[in-house]
Amino acid sequence: MGSLPGTDVAEAQRIVLGELPQLPHLAELPARGPGAELIGRGAAFLVDLPIELYAGRWRVAARPGRDLRHALDLRERDLDQLTEQADGYVGPVKLQAAGVWTLAANLDVGLGGRLVRDHGAVRDLAASLAEGLRAHVADVTRRVPGAKVLLQLDEPALPAVLAGAVRTDSGLHTYRAVAASVARDLLAEVIATVGVPVVVHCCAPAVPLALLRAAGAVAVAVDLDLVTDLDPLGEAIDAGLGLFAGAVPGTPRQPGAAPTSAQAADAVRTLWSKLGFPAQRAAAQVVVTPACGLAGATPAYARTALAACRDAGRRLAEM
Repeated sequence: MGSLPGTDVAEAQRIVLGELPQLPHLAELPARGPGAELIGRGAAFLVDLPIELYAGRWRVAARPGRDLRHALDLRERDLDQLTEQADGYVGPVKLQAAGVWTLAANLDVGLGGRLVRDHGAVRDLAASLAEGLRAHVADVTRRVPGAKVLLQLDEPALPAVLAGAVRTDSGLHTYRAVAASVARDLLAEVIATVGVPVVVHCCAPAVPLALLRAAGAVAVAVDLDLVTDLDPLGEAIDAGLGLFAGAVPGTPRQPGAAPTSAQAADAVRTLWSKLGFPAQRAAAQVVVTPACGLAGATPAYARTALAACRDAGRRLAEM
């Protein structure tokens, strides 16, 4: 899904290209600290909206400073490794970035509080993010001319934003819920601007599948263990939405347990059977993935998990 353990980006990118030759991605290493984790890395894509660290949180800043330069430097190192190691590669390449609503729910404004409380500011955030991601896609396309870029927007906070469950700094109150139509329209603006197919990843309960489809996402990435209502998922898949099926745990369920491709493929087959779709359709519409990022795993587990996803995909192709 993007993140891997450790701090060696060269090794991480080698693992990705070696284990996932048909759908490699730009490796992310949150263990490197601020600027490499979801919010700092994602907010560094913003155009004309500089960010800085304050009391351990990211906030909108008056001007670019050291914290933003550090986040941009980390991203440049990542891109340099992708450029070098994917030289001559032809095929899909996935990029990842925090989505507009997850940034809005986690970025502070100068006067305090989260940006999500100001809908006008969120509109500016969406336009800024869209332009930054469009430039990012163009940069990767120049660096890896054979790449067909696929963008993954990480939106773990979207269900909480829609439910009015994002807490204020005090923890005693929550910000007002964002209307589904507003969330859809701003997400659609970002998707339309980047100009490449977009997958929305949400490893939280109550993923708003109809909203994501209406916004223009070509696929949704979910943790299968969190899918409790099959009807919305079945409707979305029947309408053509792709499924990045999180069938491999991000960390071992039991100490020392290693995921297997058979277990992952069986999880997808079971879901597919419950949904009532023809078995052969899964091969064309499903990508097997970890349930979420692998940053919390050991390097050995992460490599095994990626291999299990790859081989489970091959098993599905034989259904």
